[in-house]
Amino acid sequence: MPAERRRTNPLPSKAAIRVVSYRPAAKSELASTRPAVVNLHAPVRPLRPKTSLHIPAPAAVVTAESIEITLPVPPSINHQYATVQGRRVLSSAGRAYKHHAGQQLWLALSQSPHKQTLMHRLRSEPLALSIRFYFTSPLRRDVDGGLKIAQDALCEGIGLNDNRIAETHLYKDVDRTAPRIRISLSLAAQ
Repeated sequence: MPAERRRTNPLPSKAAIRVVSYRPAAKSELASTRPAVVNLHAPVRPLRPKTSLHIPAPAAVVTAESIEITLPVPPSINHQYATVQGRRVLSSAGRAYKHHAGQQLWLALSQSPHKQTLMHRLRSEPLALSIRFYFTSPLRRDVDGGLKIAQDALCEGIGLNDNRIAETHLYKDVDRTAPRIRISLSLAAQ
């Protein structure tokens, strides 16, 4: 019987692979005829989200009766949840969106002189939620797919239970250059 066999990696420890492409080269690529070298042991950078959560200077208006803030468009319903061990959980994109929205809300509230009055009234009276979606195309998304995560992000961000909302208004507009949502939480008309 042979002695104990050692498993070996088919590639040496500092292996590099030459990548050769057989597609026709563009004129700019003709100057460089050397094949690319890929280091297999280089550290892998984490993937960045496909959508940016950054909106330049989020506009927020806080009064004694309402808060209105501009936030990024939430992830689509297909990207909000993941299945982990047979259970549906909020995806990393959904968690990142909620975290970002919460930070922007607390920033807006902390800079307002109406914070105490507003929070007292929001906790004691029925609420109205209004969300205006600005999509890049009128046929791109449904407004109801972004309702739940936007409502949860707003209510969790300011520490309210979303069952306090008595009425909801949804609007859909088109802005090809700056997709966003304008979300407003105010006291419901009685």
